[in-house]
Amino acid sequence: MTANPPPVAVGADAVGDGPAAGLLVRVVRRQEVAFALVGACNTLLGIALTVVWLAVLGDAWPPAVAVVLAYAVGIVVAFVLHRTLVFRVRGRVLRDFAGFVVVNSGGLLMNTVLLSLAVSVLHLPRIPSAVVVMGLVAVVSFFGHRYISFRRKPEARTENASG
Repeated sequence: MTANPPPVAVGADAVGDGPAAGLLVRVVRRQEVAFALVGACNTLLGIALTVVWLAVLGDAWPPAVAVVLAYAVGIVVAFVLHRTLVFRVRGRVLRDFAGFVVVNSGGLLMNTVLLSLAVSVLHLPRIPSAVVVMGLVAVVSFFGHRYISFRRKPEARTENASG
């Protein structure tokens, strides 16, 4: 055995403690890479949505409203993309979405606390600290989504599935 993470199951009848691989995983062959690609696309979408909402709402609304609206749309899109392209699961949509929101909210809290500690307490530079903290939060979020948001109980192997 190696120290590498366990391989991601690609078949439709995958058995294991994590969800089956989604379509994008079958292309890039690593669930972590697929997760990062979807996350990068969703980040770009969030930026675009924020700019659009700022333009649509104009000066009549505080900028924070644009951020909240962009987040609301972005989290639904991220959920659908992660659920279909990275972690292929079925059923339990509302429960999965609730777990997804909890994991994302935990990531936001972790990002806020760790960046504040790095900059205010440890007096580290802001931008490098933000990059390191965001990378750490992304890794933690991957495992949070894999083992909380989209977790499925392992199914018993049948004689045909094990051979």
